[in-house]
Amino acid sequence: MLGKPKAPKVEDIFPLRPTLPLPDGVSEESLRAFLETVRVDDAPEEEMLAYCRHDFRRFVYTWGLTRGLSGSFLELGANPYFTTMLLREFSNAQLTLANFFVEGGPATGCQTVSHSLRATDQRDRTSFAFDHFNIESQPFPYADASFDLVLFCEIIEHLLIDPVAVLAEIRRVLKPGSYLILTTPNVSRLENVTRMIAGANLYDPYSGYGPYGRHNREYNKHELHLLLTYAGFIPEIMFSADVNENNANAYSPISDIQHLVRFREFDLGQYIFIRAKRSDTAHSLRPDFLYRSLPVDTLERWPEV
Repeated sequence: MLGKPKAPKVEDIFPLRPTLPLPDGVSEESLRAFLETVRVDDAPEEEMLAYCRHDFRRFVYTWGLTRGLSGSFLELGANPYFTTMLLREFSNAQLTLANFFVEGGPATGCQTVSHSLRATDQRDRTSFAFDHFNIESQPFPYADASFDLVLFCEIIEHLLIDPVAVLAEIRRVLKPGSYLILTTPNVSRLENVTRMIAGANLYDPYSGYGPYGRHNREYNKHELHLLLTYAGFIPEIMFSADVNENNANAYSPISDIQHLVRFREFDLGQYIFIRAKRSDTAHSLRPDFLYRSLPVDTLERWPEV
């Protein structure tokens, strides 16, 4: 007796895994082996390894957006330093790092990160100094036009109050004509489409790490293009990509719905990756597509239609 036909794999139907932008002369296997040795002294080893294996492709796609750029880089939310290590090893950058752990913490901190040197078992230990501040409630402790690049990765989905204010601070500390790199989960990813068809909830659970430990609002590519343009940035590179195993078939067979979402096949990846250039002008109010229940004189119709 013939069994039930096996469901096609997601990657056989949709282009959700762009080629990894590897550093010159470095294989995916050796880069993965390098990152899997990264450890933060006060973090559980098993947790670090699991995180690296789960999000390895995200770190590499993020690093790829920095290719061709150099100068002074600010990495917001640097901990646990996987992207930091890629920048340190394979970019021409002077790094400034920032983290936020708890309200009322010291203004600066330091964490020791170790990894295995290439082709040896010897451990290299590096102390990373960082500035400690809450990007939603505190001004950035940097002068205007301090940086050639700001990395704002896996943060915007955690914000509680006012992403436009955060983007305004990022724009303030960037030099004219410099760049923002933003990455974030894609609310319109294929897995969420099939979750909704199956009647499953797509929202993040409450977190033991408090309100910043969960995704408070996720975005799609269209919204991010609108938001960045409003806040004074010109998106130049924008794509979605799967980072880990795609489980869309576990909720609803994608073969049943592929014809419905084929028109946006490049918008279905698990994460969104953006490189945007600082423009000369920015709006100072709040776009009405993203905010509500604010005083009328603080809202602005956006897009302007």
